[in-house]
Amino acid sequence: MPVRPLPSKPNLDHLRYQAKDLLKGHAARSPQVAQLLREFHPRFARALDAEVFGAKLSLSDARLAVAREHGFSSWARLKRHIETPTLSDRLDLKHHGRIEDDKFRRAVDLLDAGDVDGLRAFLKGHPGLVRQHVLFEGGNYFHSPTLLEFVAENPIRHGRLPANIVDVARVILEAGPDLASRNEALMLVATGSVVRECKVQIPLIDLLCDYGAEPGSAARAAAVLDEHDSVHALIRRGAKVDLPVAAALGRVAESTRLLATANAEERHLALALAAQFGHVEIARLLLDAGEDPDRYNPPGGHSHATPLHQAAGIGHKSVVILLVERGARLDLKDVLWHATPAEWAGHEGKTEIEKYLRAKEREAAPE
Repeated sequence: MPVRPLPSKPNLDHLRYQAKDLLKGHAARSPQVAQLLREFHPRFARALDAEVFGAKLSLSDARLAVAREHGFSSWARLKRHIETPTLSDRLDLKHHGRIEDDKFRRAVDLLDAGDVDGLRAFLKGHPGLVRQHVLFEGGNYFHSPTLLEFVAENPIRHGRLPANIVDVARVILEAGPDLASRNEALMLVATGSVVRECKVQIPLIDLLCDYGAEPGSAARAAAVLDEHDSVHALIRRGAKVDLPVAAALGRVAESTRLLATANAEERHLALALAAQFGHVEIARLLLDAGEDPDRYNPPGGHSHATPLHQAAGIGHKSVVILLVERGARLDLKDVLWHATPAEWAGHEGKTEIEKYLRAKEREAAPE
């Protein structure tokens, strides 16, 4: 789920009111609040609605969820950001402009300049730098990157990359970043638009895999974000095709085979992806197997919305009809914009789908 950006002049009292509203929504058993807590409070990850509503929710719990919803690790970090901000809290700056450590910033400058020799010499003089992390908060991801993760240009900082970025990445890899850094860099590359536009996405995927990054660690994220060339490259490098990946790629026979051994988490994400990409036969397969069309999508799968929201907003009419025929609720609102599937369709200009959903709403309305 995307985090909710803070306004340019955030007000701590307003955020306190948000936490109190969250408590009220929990008491009222709001499904949107249950989904928000699943996404942003670690205690409720994977919890069913009944488990969320059956648990006691304190004001501290609500404040933690609000802080994480805005991209901060804790209420204390959010409070510090507002009351005593430092350079790293300058959300108006690009990420490289928020780096407080001079040596790390110098390394990023050399990376951005494509200065292979300068970067190699700098890392040789500062060997610990390749495993160092910098802290960024207030965003959806890229919270604690190492130097290697900057090669992906994801999030976008300049909108371009040096022509020799593969050689630059090799210099950093030769310096010995740990596996977690290599895997995170692989995910950022596999899902990044700038590396794709610069035609270095696949070369960087291959390079990172050559240096031990695990191809399976990035396959699902690439599938969710419609980076199918990346998905195919990762499969070529050894990524396992599981049910969510097969569903995203529209592989009906493979999805049928994998369904028997898939766990609940995989089935949940697979339905979200089948709806997102309009694979109606796979969506039918999952619904026949008992998947609930009314569940919000899981974390990492556009979790602010339901399968019906996704299908309606993108324009997959056959999936919309299937979901409605299987009892998908028409009145559920997404977590971010509080809109129904019909409103999503209208906003995205899918007029035929909007008319269909509005007609179904009228049919369902009490007389």
